[in-house]
Amino acid sequence: MTQPAPIFTKHTADNPLKIAVLISGGGTTLRNLLERIEQDNLPLEVVLVISSSRTAKGMVYANDANIPCKIVTVQDHPEIADFSATIFHACRKAGTELVVMGGFLKQVAIPPDFENHVVNIHPSLIPSFCGAGFYGSRVHAAVLEYGAKVSGCTVHFVDDDYDHGPIITQSVVEVFPEDTPQALAERVFETECHAYPAAIQALAEGRVAIHGRKVTVLPR
Repeated sequence: MTQPAPIFTKHTADNPLKIAVLISGGGTTLRNLLERIEQDNLPLEVVLVISSSRTAKGMVYANDANIPCKIVTVQDHPEIADFSATIFHACRKAGTELVVMGGFLKQVAIPPDFENHVVNIHPSLIPSFCGAGFYGSRVHAAVLEYGAKVSGCTVHFVDDDYDHGPIITQSVVEVFPEDTPQALAERVFETECHAYPAAIQALAEGRVAIHGRKVTVLPR
């Protein structure tokens, strides 16, 4: 069987993969990603931040890093087609190669030219505890209520359904009997801080290929 071609050719620090980050709130994923790019010399450049909220606190990280920031709200674009078209038009204009969702709580329709070029991280092991309505503390409360012994995070490509696209990587976190949703959320987020930049780095380095729903991530 012929191995599928990598999604991106290899990028370097001198020729970084241009990414746009979509946020809706505090921007902790954006902050972590910016820190990892600087500390670990990742071959990535954040060229645009898009917020679905005018009051998203995460925009301060974009401003501090001198990254262009655009606000696109459902109130201004109530139809999903218009909402999505506005977002991806801005991404194209900025030269975006990969769209990274960082706590982005709105659904978008993925245009053909961005298929397998949009990624998200979800705070559970998909296909468990995911889909419409499962976000933030709701996920961790559901995990504890169900009595699951493990949880974790999932980095996946985004398609037109909630938390449905092909899985790139997953990291497991043990669930303890004394856990609260907040305690579990903190441990899962610690794992996210490693898993998400690593997955995006693998994409930038040309180590990720996809065939159907099966994603291959080659070692460095």
